[in-house]
Amino acid sequence: MPAPLRTLKRWGIRGTHFGIVAAFTLFTAFPFYWMLITTFKQTRDLMTRENNPFLFNVPPTLEHLRVLFFDTLYGQWLWNTAWVGVVVVAITLLLAIPAGYALARLTGRWGEQLGIGIFLTYLVPPTLLFIPMSRVIADFGLQDSLWSLVLVYPSFTVPFCTWLLMGFFKAIPRDLEEAAMIDGHSRFGAFVKIVIPISIAGILTVVIFSFTLVMQEFVYALTFISNASQYTVSVGVPTFLVHGDVYFWGSLMAGCFIASVPIAILYNFFVDRFIAGFTVGAIK
Repeated sequence: MPAPLRTLKRWGIRGTHFGIVAAFTLFTAFPFYWMLITTFKQTRDLMTRENNPFLFNVPPTLEHLRVLFFDTLYGQWLWNTAWVGVVVVAITLLLAIPAGYALARLTGRWGEQLGIGIFLTYLVPPTLLFIPMSRVIADFGLQDSLWSLVLVYPSFTVPFCTWLLMGFFKAIPRDLEEAAMIDGHSRFGAFVKIVIPISIAGILTVVIFSFTLVMQEFVYALTFISNASQYTVSVGVPTFLVHGDVYFWGSLMAGCFIASVPIAILYNFFVDRFIAGFTVGAIK
């Protein structure tokens, strides 16, 4: 092939690649742009159909943010969500890491069958469980308490994360642990010094996945908590910013944008490790 044609083909491939990446970037960034521009648009700008919905047709305003932070308990809801998320992630790691490792090292068919059984419990929808769970919460006297969510949320984070980590631990050669034990480590020492560092990608996946589930969960938080000061973001925002058929769109979008940006940043910073955790790509 002549050199000019090779150059043209190379530039064509690069242009196609850039076009695909640019289209995907615009597609994924559009919801954030829509939330951001809606946050600062005046209500009359939002409600006038003749106006361009993608631009400011009248000067922007901070009124929607004022309503969100001063007319609701949004700051308290953010704190509640973050606190519950951190505690649930800690509980999930404490239970899922040793459970996943034990199932991965269990010989025979029992390990895989138990792993599948644990994963199937994650597939049970919350709409079938919130009634019996509410009875459990009542027996413990945890109504209107964030501890009710801390008690219930691991019921769906631990099964999936155990199954995820089990597959990750299976990909780690046993020879590494045996070599560490020959060097004088106990099995627990080999697990802490060898297996855990290699499994950082999988553990980070568990952290991100668990925290995301806590942020978006709605049914349990709505059922177990009726005190507004104990709401999480997923319940407080739609409860206080939707009055009948009146939607406070600017404040709704502001609340969604503020809550989603930290998760989006976390995903982008650790996207390589997150993908490796799901594909077991960290093991050579």
